[in-house]
Amino acid sequence: MTSIIALANQKGGVGKTTTAVNLAWYLAAEGWRTLLIDLDPQGNATSSLGLEKHPEQPTSLEWLLHDAPTDECLQASGRDRLDIIGANRDLASAELDLKNLPRPQRRLSELLVPVQHRWDIIVIDCPPSLGLLTVNGLTAAQRVVIPVQCEYLPLEGLAEITGTIERIGRSLNPDLTILGLLMTMFDSRTRLSIEVVRDVHKRYPELVFRALIPRSVRVAEAPSHGLSIFEYDPRSRGAEAYGLFGSDVIARLGLVPASQDGEGTASVAADAPSAAELTAVTCVNVEVTRQGGGERGDDSR
Repeated sequence: MTSIIALANQKGGVGKTTTAVNLAWYLAAEGWRTLLIDLDPQGNATSSLGLEKHPEQPTSLEWLLHDAPTDECLQASGRDRLDIIGANRDLASAELDLKNLPRPQRRLSELLVPVQHRWDIIVIDCPPSLGLLTVNGLTAAQRVVIPVQCEYLPLEGLAEITGTIERIGRSLNPDLTILGLLMTMFDSRTRLSIEVVRDVHKRYPELVFRALIPRSVRVAEAPSHGLSIFEYDPRSRGAEAYGLFGSDVIARLGLVPASQDGEGTASVAADAPSAAELTAVTCVNVEVTRQGGGERGDDSR
């Protein structure tokens, strides 16, 4: 069965697209056939993999609104086992145009039904809003990853996105659950980052991923080169953190190791660890951090 994961947060600038790109790359590198769907009109997931936004290339807009065949919208990422359906700023019109279609909230999920078996995992990068595009992503997905920036205002918005997910679960997609919360842009040199991580752990003790994504020059630079952090600087702290996050996603989905030849299909492990077991390992040792032994925010070594 294909696992479909949506990356969602109505707050922009929290590392959502960076997380979607690096997660998709990691899953493909680990052996799973992976599809990345760019639903953000900014098209940053598309450009982050080094793909040009050619006007003649059908995107998620043509796929969602104009019945363009899936194969025409697919782009090869240049990486083994990783495909992408890209986006550009024309997708911004979809919010209005979708309303004129029957069952507009389910458009993406209906498009995926006949083709999703071609991939083991589908990663959906939703736009930073709670509009129809995000609703489509959440209605099509089974699991949601919520990136949470280690600052106060993004923390305030966490209740809003979790409430939206609950409402969609009740009305549109009863299979939808939160896979986890990923703390991003963590800087151990600031008290605020530490307090936000503590607060989120206290409120959602079973949902927080072990990884802390650092505030990092390397992570910020990688998209401008059209590369994942694993390709741009595989020894950086950002790559280490995203690798830990990717391994947690695999475990929380209950997947057994995929075939590295690209011919195998991931399957569910009967003895997969629970979210509670995974989060038993604290993601930050505050006392060590206070003594100056914490993780630097600039990826320097």
